[in-house]
Amino acid sequence: MEQNVDTVIQFSGLKSGIYNYDFKLDNSFFSTYKNEKILDADIVFNVKLGKKERMMLFHFNFSGTLTTTCDRCLGEMTLPTEGEQTLCVKFGDDKESDDENVVILPESEYRIDLAQWMYEFVAVQIPIRCVHPDDADGNPTCDPEMMSFITDEDSDEEKQTDEDQIDPRWEALKNLK
Repeated sequence: MEQNVDTVIQFSGLKSGIYNYDFKLDNSFFSTYKNEKILDADIVFNVKLGKKERMMLFHFNFSGTLTTTCDRCLGEMTLPTEGEQTLCVKFGDDKESDDENVVILPESEYRIDLAQWMYEFVAVQIPIRCVHPDDADGNPTCDPEMMSFITDEDSDEEKQTDEDQIDPRWEALKNLK
């Protein structure tokens, strides 16, 4: 994947110390990752870089909103998202690190693209099942037209028939004493 110029930090000329960076990620950023769950986004990242002689420590703090699809009614819904993550970058000859929060860069590297980590930090915030929240009375706030096709009575009948039918193998085991 091409480096995203907006999320690249050139650290070669920086002295040891603390540096702050702000990034605003929108749909144009997330569309490059082709994640079907993220339809739109408006997320602000504040990245604090602690640079030392042989390592860098990135502290990511982010918040914003994601637009995704409701799994119940298939309508669009907005999810608030926020989080904090830390990434340690060391310099050396090793290719990989055993720790997922530690990245090892070659000594010759002079910049780092934070795009992949930013994307992953946001993507893991999306719940497995996304549904519109219920209102104060406990009723779904999903699209009423789509909800008309979904009835609780049908699901209750299916549950009862599943419970009434017992696997014949288990029935035979009940007779053993």
